[in-house]
Amino acid sequence: MDFSAISCYNDGMENMEAENIVNRPPLREAGLCYSLSAVLSVLLSLLLSVVLLAAGGDVGGEDWFKYLTFLLTQVCFACVATLFFRRTGTSPKEFYRAPKWYYFPAAVLLQFGLLFSLNALNEYFVDFLSMLGYRPSLSDAVPALDGWNLLPAMLVIAVLPALFEETVFRGILFGGMRKGGWGAVPAVLLSGALFSLFHGNPEQTIYQFLCGAAFALLALKAGSILPGMLAHLLNNGLILVMTSLNLDLTALPVTGTIILYALSALSLAGSLAFLFIWDGPKDGIGQRGMKGGKLFFVTASVGIGICAIEWIYVLVTGFVS
Repeated sequence: MDFSAISCYNDGMENMEAENIVNRPPLREAGLCYSLSAVLSVLLSLLLSVVLLAAGGDVGGEDWFKYLTFLLTQVCFACVATLFFRRTGTSPKEFYRAPKWYYFPAAVLLQFGLLFSLNALNEYFVDFLSMLGYRPSLSDAVPALDGWNLLPAMLVIAVLPALFEETVFRGILFGGMRKGGWGAVPAVLLSGALFSLFHGNPEQTIYQFLCGAAFALLALKAGSILPGMLAHLLNNGLILVMTSLNLDLTALPVTGTIILYALSALSLAGSLAFLFIWDGPKDGIGQRGMKGGKLFFVTASVGIGICAIEWIYVLVTGFVS
């Protein structure tokens, strides 16, 4: 048997794989999915506006309309994810594979720390904007949460976003960056930034960026988006529950506030220490740079532009309203 021929064949296969990485189709697909998500969101919103204008009714304050606005975004993500799986032949099992059990309690502790500790950064940011003349918008887009109304709200605002947004942002977007050869640090940070930008809410920019980066870190270390889905669900669900119960954390006694923030800070530090130190690095975590970044940014440029315009519009409106 000619082992030198086998060796040459193996070397040739490795070169072909390296060439595929250079072409970076995962980066192209990730960028296209981001752009398509933004375009579909705008088109469906415009279509809804046209239908409402034709109906001639003022239904902006109706609960069914609020549910519909939340559902439209998730429909966009569901369509993009379905198209991605069919177009690339990627199996959903690749995203939803079962991780080691301890990533789920780590996700719970991480989210508890994010929600009650780092969310305070948003308050400082909004206070800073207010000093410049910005008027924070009143949250009237959420439907009624009293009594049994909390259940459908949990489905539409907590469960569905945890499923579809994690699939698109951590599965397709972040996963595409990693498969394209990007380092862990730039992939985690940029995916968090694009997640925050997509939501178009200046008042939540910092917190959404931190959550997006944290969910990407969970996906990186666990090799699955399931822990991030749990954290995402807890984040949205706890906010809905606290709103439903009219819980005002600022009204807590000083001692209670100190205990709450101390526990959340410890949870955040402990979960991050686990992910960064105790759990150890995963394969390829030491990769650096954003190889093929031009391909990603070109294909994602439409989505980035649309989201940036929306973000700026909301910010400017807060200053002039």
